[in-house]
Parts: sequence; C-alpha cells; structure tokens
Amino acid sequence: MGIFGRKSETSETTADTTAATSAGPDLAALTGEYTVDPAHTSLGFVARHAMVTNVKGSFTDFTGTLNLDGSAPEKSTATFDVQMASIDTGNADRDGHLKSADFFKIDEFPTMTFRTTSAESLGGDDYRITGDLTILGTTKPLTIDLEFNGAAKDPFGNERVGFEGKAEILRSAWGLSWNAALETGGVLVSDKIKLNFDISAIKNA
Repeated sequence: MGIFGRKSETSETTADTTAATSAGPDLAALTGEYTVDPAHTSLGFVARHAMVTNVKGSFTDFTGTLNLDGSAPEKSTATFDVQMASIDTGNADRDGHLKSADFFKIDEFPTMTFRTTSAESLGGDDYRITGDLTILGTTKPLTIDLEFNGAAKDPFGNERVGFEGKAEILRSAWGLSWNAALETGGVLVSDKIKLNFDISAIKNA
C-alpha cells in the first residue's frame, strides 16, 4: 500500500498480486504536486490557560505545497509558510500579546515555516511525516501523524486530497518561554501546545 491512497476493497481470498494491480491506477492518479487550499484548510492549536481551560487558535494566512508519491511514501514532501500576523484566537487583546515581543515577535520574525525531511506509511490511511519547524529563527524537528481522508473531484473540476493531522510541541523549545505565575500555583500558559491540521489540497495541472 503506497502513501495517500486508500486500501483496495478486495476480499480476503483475493490474491495479493491482484490487489496490487487493482490499487495501482488509483495510487498513480494521486501522484503529483498539490497546492494547499487556504479556504478549506485550518492550521489550529490549543494551549492550556490558567491550568483550568483550553484556548484555541489558528493561523489564517499561509501557503503550502504537497508533492505526493503514490507508490513510494518516503518520496512524498510538504512545505508550509505561515504568516504569524494572521494568528486568531478570537480575542484581539490576546492576539496582540501573542504578536508582541513576549511571544512571536512578528516584526522580526514574520513567518513560520515547515519543511518535511521524511515520510512513512503506518498502514491503512495512517501516515507520519517529520520535518523542520522554524519559529523565531529556531529550527527544531516536528513529527505529525496524518490520516488520509480521501480524494475527490469537486464541482469545479479540481482534483482534491484531504488529510487530518495532529502533533504536540513544547513551545519553550522554540524560545517561546514567556509566562506568569498563578497565586494558586502553576503558570498562566502551558508549555505543551497541541497542533491540529485539517488540510485540503488541489492537484496542479
């Protein structure tokens, strides 16, 4: 089974060679370069606030490219460039603080980037990619677990693929160390950040 293609729905009695032959054309059709569709993609995160609740946010201005290889998962790649000024947590004051020198320093570091270094199939619709995530000029490895949601042609004739992904990071590893102590113990903002991705990409002509 290659990357980014669903399993063939063959019976248990079907020979392996027959299954491979029937799956081949579907996988071959998925191979190619795709452009991430920002209108149908979300790059989200969740942080613990005051030790008692979760604050959710996302970035709304970004570009991305996927190069998918339907028969060799290790050859598939992905790149993302995210404009940090587009951070949105639903609160203007909080967003302003996140853009400031306490956190993302967007005047000095306006862009966050991700570049894959490896990819692998975990079986079924599950995949894992690892890459270099750069924030505040610091580059660290990030591993993302992905689930392939399928491929379809939309009403406008675009060939689309979809993925869901998740990962966790310690923000302090990228120099995002600002915090405030609570009177009751603990800190205002968690070091651990959960990342959530819902990606739709269109195959380039």
